[in-house]
Amino acid sequence: MAIHPDQRYLEGLLSNDNQLVDEIYRLFSPGIRSWIIQNSGTEDDAADIFQESLIDIYNQAKYKGLELTCPFQPFLLLVCKRKWLNEIKKRGARQVTKSSDDLSEYGEDVFAVAERVGVEEEKAKLFFQQFERLGEKCREILRMSLTGQRQEKIAEALGVTYGYLRKKKSECMATLMSYVQAATGATSQGAI
Repeated sequence: MAIHPDQRYLEGLLSNDNQLVDEIYRLFSPGIRSWIIQNSGTEDDAADIFQESLIDIYNQAKYKGLELTCPFQPFLLLVCKRKWLNEIKKRGARQVTKSSDDLSEYGEDVFAVAERVGVEEEKAKLFFQQFERLGEKCREILRMSLTGQRQEKIAEALGVTYGYLRKKKSECMATLMSYVQAATGATSQGAI
C-alpha cells in the first residue's frame, strides 16, 4: 500500500517538530477528549490516553518502522479507543484482554489496526465511486433512505408511492452492488 500523506505526523513526532506536534494536539485531541468523556472518562483521563497513544505511535515508528497507509486521525482514534477500553476494563477489576502491556505485543495490534483502517478506507472509496455511477433518482432515493427517515415520509417527499419507492430502492441497491462487485472483481484480477 502507498504511504499516506499524513506520514508527516509520524515524521514530526520522530523529529520532535514542535509545530507538527502542536498541530496534532490542536487538530486531534478535542475529538478524542470528547469521545473519552462520553465513555466514562474525565479530562485528565483523555489527556493521559492521548499522550500515551502518541508515545506508543512514536515508539512504533521509531523501533518498528511504522508507516501510515491511512489518515492519521482515524488511526490515532483507534489506538486511543483500544487504550481507553483496556483502561476501563482494568478499573472495573475485570480481566484485561491483554495480560501485559508489552509494547511489542501492542505494536503488532497497531499494525493490524492500521491495515484494517486502510482497507476500510479503500472499500468506502470504491463504494462512493460506484455510487456516483448511479442515476440521479437512484442516488436521491438511497441518500434519503440512509438518513433513517421512515420510508413513507421519503415516498411522500419524492412524490411517489410507498410501493414504488420500495421497488426502486431495491433495484438501485442491486445495481449499486453489481457495480461494486464488478469493480472488486476487476481490482482483484488486476492485482493478480
